[in-house]
Parts: sequence; C-alpha cells; structure tokens
Amino acid sequence: MFKNALLLAALMLPATFANAHEYTKGDLHITHPWSQELPPNAPNVAAYFVVHNNGTTADTLLSVDSPISDDAQLHEHVHKDGLMKMQQVQRVEVPAGKDLVFAPGAYHVMLMQPKDRSLLTDGKRFPLTMHFEKAGDVTVEVVVQKQAPEGEVHSH
Repeated sequence: MFKNALLLAALMLPATFANAHEYTKGDLHITHPWSQELPPNAPNVAAYFVVHNNGTTADTLLSVDSPISDDAQLHEHVHKDGLMKMQQVQRVEVPAGKDLVFAPGAYHVMLMQPKDRSLLTDGKRFPLTMHFEKAGDVTVEVVVQKQAPEGEVHSH
C-alpha cells in the first residue's frame, strides 16, 4: 500500500512542477504570469498575472521592467464616454487580504516595441521584474501562450 502511494506521488510530481509557476515574496504570492503569442503586425505585447496579498497591509506595484523591452508600462482599461480605453497608470495598489488581477480587459503590463520578437512565440518564456513598495523586487518568468489560459478572468 505504502509503495503504491509513493509511486503515485512520484508520478504526479513532474506534472505539479510543470504547471506551477508561482512566486512568493513576503506577503505577496504571484501566480501564472503569461502573455499571449505576439501577432506578426502587433507593435507591443501585454503580460498578465495575479498578485495575492496574504498580508494585513496593502502594498503597491510601483513599476515593472523586462530585458525584452526598454519601455515596460503598467496599464488599465477604463470605460470613458461609452468607449473602452487603455491608459498608463503610475502605480497599482495591492489591497491587504485581496487579489490584484492583471488580465485581458483589466490591469496589464505593456511591453512596448519588444527587442526580440522570437521570444514571444508559443512555449517561450521571458523575465519580468515587478518592483513593489514593501515586498521589494520579484522577478518572474512569463510564459508565452497561443491562447489565454483556461478559466482566465476577464473584467468587463
């Protein structure tokens, strides 16, 4: 019985590590950073993730950067005058005990004029460093995918 359980656990281990790309720094837990594959004519690419703040105090995402772009910006979608518009924001608060969702139609990171477009194809990864006011710097690996992940949150 014990041998079978051990074998089952060993077989499940690679699958667990293959799917898990999560990062923890202080009270912040960042899950599944991803980006959609860059279409040939698109000048910029967006990156998405969720920051869970498990702490009792808010933190603030001050900025982001990546070696694939000289200009990485924090953006949000807003409804203004009946139109959906994207605009740059200077910082984003991560409320205590809550999630900050970066997803299509919500907050997102824009990487302007990426230097190496070959890194933005399905299955590739690129680094993204998030600079938080309290937690400090967290570097994650962003996975490039053809489509949004299953169950991806869309904000309207």
